[in-house]
Amino acid sequence: MNGPSVRAEVDDATPVVVGLGTVLGIWAHPDDEAYLSGGLMALARSHGARVVCTTATRGELGTSDPLSWPPERLAEERARELARSLEILGVGEHHWLGHRDGECADVPSDRAVEQLCEVIAEVRPDTVLSFGPDGITGHSDHQTVSAWTVEAFERAAPPAAQLLFAAISDRRKRRWAELEDELGVYQPGYPVITPAAELAVHLTLDPGTLDRKVRALAAQATQTSGLLAAMGVEDYAAWVSEEAFVAAPVR
Repeated sequence: MNGPSVRAEVDDATPVVVGLGTVLGIWAHPDDEAYLSGGLMALARSHGARVVCTTATRGELGTSDPLSWPPERLAEERARELARSLEILGVGEHHWLGHRDGECADVPSDRAVEQLCEVIAEVRPDTVLSFGPDGITGHSDHQTVSAWTVEAFERAAPPAAQLLFAAISDRRKRRWAELEDELGVYQPGYPVITPAAELAVHLTLDPGTLDRKVRALAAQATQTSGLLAAMGVEDYAAWVSEEAFVAAPVR
């Protein structure tokens, strides 16, 4: 499926997002959904669209301080943070797949795909959002969730549904490459860059939507408080103000 190239600036982001219909996001860890699609979800919900989020793991390894945040404690806190974050975005439907952080590649694929087929069959989405095969950052869990999503989409999605992969635009990479190298956002060899002309959806968030996205990310404090303190809210908001997706080559 090859979608149209759409540049959605402040004035026309709403019709682009509303045109996506019922949206189902499928992600690996809490905060993936907010970073990659928080603005899109907020806009969709503001205009009455159904938005459902699915998360494969509770992100229990997502800390540089495992003594203060042992896995069980961090998993519980990240689940609470995600609930608060989704509430800010207006999203009230969420599914956990219940897998272990860092171990998605070890999960039998048939079991994980069947879980997602059941979610897709219940939601009947018009648009599914997830990682592409690159996993954005190169994280193994991201790449594995992408593979599960593609297979489940091909098995269970309605005939007219579309699958969109989160993408990094060439413009974003040029603007933020130095900062992201300092932060170590990506594994070596990543991200894969997508030219703007190949993007299916390209959002630059309006101030109100961006504020909601930043508040949703701030609610996931175990992952974002350090960055927000180091960067300041204004620079952090600029950093997360763009969202981009490419049409998946399926069907």
